Amino acid sequence: MSRKILIGLAAGAIALAGCKKEADAPAAAAAPEAASSSLPASNHEFQPAIDAGDFAELVGRLASDEFEGRGPGSAGEERTVEYLRAQMQRIGLQPGNGDSFFQEVPMVETTADPNTKLVLTIGGEPVELGFGTDMVVGTRTGESLVSVKDSPVVFVGYGVKAPERGWDDYGDEDWTGKTVVMFVNDPGFHVDDPKLFDGKKMTYYGRWTYKFEEAARRGAKAALIVHDDAGASYGWDVVKNSWSGAQYDLPASDDPEPRIPVQGWLTADAARKLFAGAGISLEDAYKQANKPGFRPVPLDATLSVDLASTTARKTSRNVIGVLPGAGRADEAVLYMAHWDHLGKHEGEGDQIYNGAVDNATGVAGILEIAEAFANQDPKPERSVVFVAVTLEESGLLGSKYYVAHPTFPLDKIAGVINLDAMSVAGRSKDLVVTGLGSSELDDMLKVYADQQGRVLKEEGNTAAGYYFRSDHFNFAKAGVPALYASGGSDLVEGGTAAGKAASAEYAKRYHQPSDEIHEGWRYDGIVEDLTALYGVGRDLAAGDRWPNWREGNAFKAARDTMMADKAAAPATP
Repeated sequence: MSRKILIGLAAGAIALAGCKKEADAPAAAAAPEAASSSLPASNHEFQPAIDAGDFAELVGRLASDEFEGRGPGSAGEERTVEYLRAQMQRIGLQPGNGDSFFQEVPMVETTADPNTKLVLTIGGEPVELGFGTDMVVGTRTGESLVSVKDSPVVFVGYGVKAPERGWDDYGDEDWTGKTVVMFVNDPGFHVDDPKLFDGKKMTYYGRWTYKFEEAARRGAKAALIVHDDAGASYGWDVVKNSWSGAQYDLPASDDPEPRIPVQGWLTADAARKLFAGAGISLEDAYKQANKPGFRPVPLDATLSVDLASTTARKTSRNVIGVLPGAGRADEAVLYMAHWDHLGKHEGEGDQIYNGAVDNATGVAGILEIAEAFANQDPKPERSVVFVAVTLEESGLLGSKYYVAHPTFPLDKIAGVINLDAMSVAGRSKDLVVTGLGSSELDDMLKVYADQQGRVLKEEGNTAAGYYFRSDHFNFAKAGVPALYASGGSDLVEGGTAAGKAASAEYAKRYHQPSDEIHEGWRYDGIVEDLTALYGVGRDLAAGDRWPNWREGNAFKAARDTMMADKAAAPATP
């Protein structure tokens, strides 16, 4: 899983999941190679409805050693995508990308020189910062050398522009060539003020990815985020490990987001020295940044760095199948799950990272839902699209590429449902909705939760911003309402104590070779969860409903603009 919460079974592994996608570099991502042998045939007889035995067959194959941990660019990828294509064809789906089930995803691998030094000249005195010890920096430009010389450093609070909240940390200054320094998380978080943004609950503006994008939109030359454990929800070692080694991104030509030449993080100690040069304590800086009407503060410092990187171009593939709608085939409901995991590593013992929970369960889940749709009577009015994306473990790149190159226009997608790390702990009394309250899709899910005698609950540790750490996030940023839900931790058999025990057990296996199918897996809860999520999509595909984001949500403006533009466009003859 990538930048997200482990829901249900993994509810107790929240911090682990939140850190991972900041921390782990992916396994190898070389050009795809042909599978060494074809997969053995299965004699399993699939049922038309969502079925525990069918799910067990699918997840068992996807998590087996023959798929070699489903590493992008490996023989395991070739076997995985061919298996997924075969399953989609068996179900009766049509190719989802023109006449192909595959969508090629280009990527750029960038590795920053770990010997990079960054120099802050504070009050006329140069201070050299070491990579990993005082700072980490990288570039998404794809360039082998990016140089910044004597760039003026300015403190921009939390680096947020939120028009719907009346907040703009940048103002109307010219930021060309400047370096911006900012805090992680949102205004309100560090002073525990529930009246500022959402208090301790992270919004989209609190994510470090947003902050770099906004700095790029402003034309800054470099951007640095001040790290703190609570605000980031992980320690400095996570940041250091995350930004060391190979980093993956889409080529700039395939990514609509703005990119800043140099981006990275400062330790709190390094930031303290920087602020002291301007006569400001770090503690006072936090107070200033949390006052409405904050204005940028020059820090009497400049930044210089020569950032050398090695780069390489590689590819992977999304797998896309579609069930064409009976009456409104140009509109779509989209289910998604990421097929990739960490692959096969060299070494002694078991070195295959099977990724059974993460995310063979989600891929098996969308296939089971596809089977139910294919056998549904009456057929859905809208088309239903099933996308198994790649490179989630490398920064949500497969879904980002799909959003930039959608097979249905985004204004024709009524909603997205993401399946990632399904709970295998058994039936639960709750359904955990990560980002509960974000969109009207919650109301549609509640109908089925009520029918099952269950309640909707938000994820634990809302300060960590887990809604922004899985593949649906790329759709959300573009404005398309997206739902991310799975079984809860209040189990029918054993209650919350049993749920916590199951979570603790899975935390030991998370992103380890031991994330395999285990004898204690329970499929009755999976069937209930999939049935509820299928129900949401079935209702959405049956009519002309267009769910939206809640008032005040950061993504609502994009959806409103998208739908208004669609309504104003001339009708197609």
